[in-house]
Amino acid sequence: MQIQLSWDDPITSEQQQYQFETPIAIGREQEQLPTTANGQPVSQLMLLDTNRKISRFHALITADHDQVMIEDRSANGCMLNGEKFQGQPRSIESGDVLRIGLYDITITVLEPVTNATIVEPKLPTIVTPLSQVGTVPQDAAPRPSTIIFNPETDAIQTQINIPKPTRQSFPPASLFDAELVSVSALHASGYPVDEIEYATIGGGMGSFVFADTLRISGVKSDQIAVLSIQEKPYKRYETLLKNCQIPRYKRIRSGSDSCPDNIWGFPGYALRDACRSMSTGQVKSAFGFLWQVFAEPALADTYTPRARDVFDSMDREATRISWERMWRYASVRSIRKTEDGRYVIAYSATRPPGAPNYRFLIARYIHLATGYPALKLLPDLQQYRETTGDLKSVVQGYEPHDHIFEHLEKHGGTLLVRGFGIVGSQILDRVNEARKQNPNITLVHLSRTPKKGNRFGVAKRYVENQWEFQPFNWPKATWGGDMRSRLESSDPLKRRELLEAWGGTTTASRSHWRKTVKRGLQEGWYVLKFGQVEKVERSPDGKPITYVKNRDYPGFDKIEADFVIDCTGLISDPKDNPLLGDLIRHYKLDLNPQGRLHVENSFEIKKMRNDRARMYAAGIITLGGPYAPVDTFLGLQYAAHRAVESLARFRAPNVRYIEGLRSLFQWFKWATNQTP
Repeated sequence: MQIQLSWDDPITSEQQQYQFETPIAIGREQEQLPTTANGQPVSQLMLLDTNRKISRFHALITADHDQVMIEDRSANGCMLNGEKFQGQPRSIESGDVLRIGLYDITITVLEPVTNATIVEPKLPTIVTPLSQVGTVPQDAAPRPSTIIFNPETDAIQTQINIPKPTRQSFPPASLFDAELVSVSALHASGYPVDEIEYATIGGGMGSFVFADTLRISGVKSDQIAVLSIQEKPYKRYETLLKNCQIPRYKRIRSGSDSCPDNIWGFPGYALRDACRSMSTGQVKSAFGFLWQVFAEPALADTYTPRARDVFDSMDREATRISWERMWRYASVRSIRKTEDGRYVIAYSATRPPGAPNYRFLIARYIHLATGYPALKLLPDLQQYRETTGDLKSVVQGYEPHDHIFEHLEKHGGTLLVRGFGIVGSQILDRVNEARKQNPNITLVHLSRTPKKGNRFGVAKRYVENQWEFQPFNWPKATWGGDMRSRLESSDPLKRRELLEAWGGTTTASRSHWRKTVKRGLQEGWYVLKFGQVEKVERSPDGKPITYVKNRDYPGFDKIEADFVIDCTGLISDPKDNPLLGDLIRHYKLDLNPQGRLHVENSFEIKKMRNDRARMYAAGIITLGGPYAPVDTFLGLQYAAHRAVESLARFRAPNVRYIEGLRSLFQWFKWATNQTP
C-alpha cells in the first residue's frame, strides 16, 4: 500500500510531499533495516535532528489488509493528532498528523497501486558534495514550477508545459567543460572579452547593497560591474509587492533602521518619516512614528516604512554611487575558473528582441545575489492548472491577480486562500476593502494543521486566530548578540536545529489588522478550516473544488470557490536556478542541510577559491548558513558587510575597512549626497 507523507519545512515553509510503499521506517539516520517476512524491502524516511529528539529508528508504518498502523520504536515517543503514545501500535487514517521531533507529518493513505514508483525523498546532507547526495529518480522528482522569472525580461511567466532545458550554443562546450578555462582560448574564440576587478550577478537588492558597500569602502565605479537584466535594483521586488497587493503607498515588512540606501542605519526610515511629517505641520504623526520605534512591539505596533520611501531613497543612493555606470545588461549563462587565478562569466548582452550578443567578462572577485528563481505552486494546484489550463481561477499570490478582486467586487463570491504569512495577510486586507464594494464576499482560509507557535527555551511566539506573530523584531534580534553568535559558531546541522526552533519571519502585529481578523470571524465572512487536501477538481461551471480530509470526522469537506490563491511562497532552491545549478554540478559545490549553498561566516563559497580570486553569495541561496534573516534588507546588508570585510582582510584592490574616522567621513558624504 502506498502512503503519502507531507510536511511544511520548519524554516522555509516549503511543502515537502513524498510517497512510499509500506512498510516505512522513520528516523534520524539511515540504517540497514531488515526486510519483511515476505521479503519486501522497508522504505526509509530520514529526518534531520541534532538534539536527539528523533531516534535512529523512531517509528514504523505498516499496512495489513487495508489497515494502516504506526508503531513507536523510540525513547521519546510520538504524537498522533496531539496525543502522545509510546510503544503500542496505533491505527492511522488519512488526515492524521504525526509529530516526530519538530516535524508535523500529515499522513495520506493512497489506493494500492501495482508496479508503482516509490518516491524516496532527496535529503540534504551535512556539507556533502552534490555528487555524493542521494538522488531522486528522474520520473519521481517533483514537477518544476509552472511560474518562472523570464531569464531575458525578468517578467513573471506562466507555462503549462515547460520545455526541458537544453544547453545553449554559448558558451562553447569546448571551453567551459574544463575545470580551468584558458584566457588565451577565450580571446581566440572570437567573442568580446572584457576584464573587471569586481562583479556582482543578479542586479537586485543584494547586488545593490554589495556595490554600495564596495563603493563606500573605496572601490571606484569603473572597477565594478553589475550584471543584470533589470535596470532598477528594486524592479523585481516592486513587481512582487504590487502583485501581492502592496502598492507603493502601503507599508512593507521591514524594520525602521534597515535601510538599503544607508549602511549605517541612521537616520532610519522612522526618523525620516517624522521629519517629513514635522515639516508639513503633522506634529501628531511625527511623534507617532518616534513612539512606535521607542515602544514597539509591547506598547505600539511595529514601525514599517512605505514602499515608495524605500524605492525613492534607493534611487538617490544609486545616483550617488554611479549605479548606471556599473550596471550592464546581461543574462548570465555560466561561470568558470580561469587558469590565471580569476573567473570568467559568459553572458548575453542582447536586449530582446535582438541579434545574439554573447560576451565574456573576466573578474577576480564575484558576488552572487540571484534571488528567488521561481514562484512555488502547491502540487495539487499545479496539477489542476496543468489538467484544466485554467490560469485565472487558481493563482499564486505573487502572480498578477487583480482580476480576482475586480470580479468579487462586481459579483461577490468565495475566495479560498492557502498559506498564511505576509502575503496571506495582505490578501485578507484586500478582501476587507473589496467587501466595502460588495459585502457578499467570503474568504475561506485553509491550513493543514492549527498553528502552535514556535518555541525556543521559555519563549513562545504568540498565536491569535491562527496567525503567528513576530516577537519583538526578529531580524534585529538575529543581527547581533547571542542569537547571531550561536548561529555563526554552530556546525551546519546545529544551525538547522536553531533555525527550526526560531522559525522564520512572520506577520508583524498590527492592531487595526488584528481587529479586521476578529471582526471577519465574528461576522462569518472570514472562515478558518483545517485538513489535508486530497485533490482539486473543476466543477461543471468551471470553478475549482477542493476536497479536504479532516481527521475529526470521516469523509471530505468539499469547498467550492470562485478563486484559489496560493500564498505558500517562493522557490529558493539554488539548483532551480540554471546558472547556480550549472555551477553546483560542475564544481561539486557543497550544500548545507537546508539544501542551499554552503558559505563561510564571511559568506564566501570557499570551494570556488582560485588563487587570489574569491566568490561570495548573499540572499535566500545562503539560507541555513551563518545568518538567519538572509532575505531581509538587514540580512542582505549584513552579508555585504561581511563579504567586504573579508575582501579587506585579503587585501583586495582599493578595499578598506569601514570603521573609525573613515566611517564617519563616509557618513557625512552620504548625508550631504556626495560621491563616495
